[in-house]
Amino acid sequence: MSDVKISIRDKGPYLVSGTVELVDAEGNRFETKEQFALCRCGHSHNKPFCDGAHHGQFDDCVRAVKVL
Repeated sequence: MSDVKISIRDKGPYLVSGTVELVDAEGNRFETKEQFALCRCGHSHNKPFCDGAHHGQFDDCVRAVKVL
């Protein structure tokens, strides 16, 4: 199995890198590439993928909590 990385973009999508299987609630598989972006704002017309429709309409900059 290859390494998979999911990065959260400021004011944007989740970027997924690596070989992953993406399935819907019924188990149907989406066709994906080695890198793709998942919508997290709800504005995309191509859900679950990001189409850039969030631009200027979504403001979120998630940060991980640092564990001491």
